[in-house]
Amino acid sequence: METLDDLFSRLERLNDIGASLSNERDLNALLEKILLAAKQITHADGGTLYLISEDRQQLNFEIVRTNSLGIAFGGTTGQPMSGKFPSLQLYKENGSPNNSMVAAYAALTGNTVNIADAYTAEGFDFSGTRKFDERTGYRSQSFLTVPMKNHEGEVIGVLQLINAISETTVKVVEFSRADQRLAESLASQAAVALTNRQLVQQLETLFESFIKLINLAIDEKSPYTGGHCQRVPELTMMLAEAVNATTEGPLADFTLTDKDRYELRIAALMHDCGKITTPVHVVDKATKLQTIFDRIHLVDTRFEVVKRDAEVRMWRSIAEGMPYAEANAIYVDFCQKCDVHRSMLRKSNIGGEKMSDEDIALVREIASSYRWRNPEGEEVPFLNEDELENLTIRAGTLTAAEREIINYHIVATIKMLEQLPWPKHLKNVPEYAGGHHERMDGKGYPKGLKREEMSWQARMMGIADIFEALTAKDRPYKEGMKLSQALAIMENFQANGHIDPDLFRVFLSSEVHRRYASAYLAGQQIDC
Repeated sequence: METLDDLFSRLERLNDIGASLSNERDLNALLEKILLAAKQITHADGGTLYLISEDRQQLNFEIVRTNSLGIAFGGTTGQPMSGKFPSLQLYKENGSPNNSMVAAYAALTGNTVNIADAYTAEGFDFSGTRKFDERTGYRSQSFLTVPMKNHEGEVIGVLQLINAISETTVKVVEFSRADQRLAESLASQAAVALTNRQLVQQLETLFESFIKLINLAIDEKSPYTGGHCQRVPELTMMLAEAVNATTEGPLADFTLTDKDRYELRIAALMHDCGKITTPVHVVDKATKLQTIFDRIHLVDTRFEVVKRDAEVRMWRSIAEGMPYAEANAIYVDFCQKCDVHRSMLRKSNIGGEKMSDEDIALVREIASSYRWRNPEGEEVPFLNEDELENLTIRAGTLTAAEREIINYHIVATIKMLEQLPWPKHLKNVPEYAGGHHERMDGKGYPKGLKREEMSWQARMMGIADIFEALTAKDRPYKEGMKLSQALAIMENFQANGHIDPDLFRVFLSSEVHRRYASAYLAGQQIDC
């Protein structure tokens, strides 16, 4: 007979368990805690926790424990449940309730079932239990099957306990009335905790889906930035885990909790969300003259027009008495010069190499060497001001104005993120995401922050953003750099105050670059 002190002790344990369940964030660990707690307060040798499937047609095994047999599946054991036990069908093939299975009955009716001995119980089919016992030598006797109801009274799972062990005789006994009430109370608390965890998980999944939706929109605008939006979070988290594992130097005290990791990952996923406002022809500008199309073809056409005009002048000169050979020589020389100049402009248009002062001067000379008549019949310069500005870009394909448009994406990102009512555990997302273009020496943008004004996480994202951009093999205007070349540039960046030197040392010493390269770079890029 249980004393009041024993019952009070078990009630205290029940309260402690309830508090513990509400603090657990990991769903598998939560399910495991529920079953282990139920076994503990009822002194059960074994137990199973089932969850009802989304279509509410079956019960799925989630956690299984039997102490005397050493059975432990699901939860944090590392032994997955998949394939171990078939799901229990809640309905028969004809659609009628499958009330012959005790766990299905509890799920369908919402009633607790307390059975003293499964071998003598009537009304339920324990043939499967008998086969299990024959195979293992076990003797399944007392069963306590409790439905788990959420705050709306809906059954979301079933807690089944097997073989209550008497603390005095150490023999299998029937689950007592007190056991049943304690198990039902625990099942109720557990169902609420489980529902809350599932709701939080669903909201987190929905939130991340919205983030991925934004990245998909960017991806649809430009496949180049879309890949970037996916790779930077992966590289950021690789570096963050390496820093978290560091035990020496300035970063020895840096630690990440699961909440910290989640916050950083969300920031990394959203670090370029402002690019959704950037015009696609600027993002994808593969050549200097590209807008919606590459305007170098208009320049080609103009060369053909001035060649035609030269041919007209040749025949006019011949008609006026100039010898054919002389007129033709002038024409051929002009056309050859046109071809040379056209090749020069086509090369300049690519933007793959830094232009010298001589090359820029030659482009300007070409622009002033020719005149042509536009479709309105007006004689105009061969290159208009916009074309001349673009073709004389010293490096890359963007003009100063276009680079400002590109750079504005980080301002847009900050504006967008600061509009959101971030919960406490995500309050740093705008700072992390908005700081990846800042520099340690204060020469970055948009705020010109210095190293000490930035979090470690924002500095990590800066390194990830740069390294991914250098090595990306899907950019329209360049090939992905080899690993050695990218690391040399990064080394220079840490020396001149662009990136954090302590983080970069961890980046190298932990071989983050190698792990990233093996996952995302082409084989020919990995040269060190």
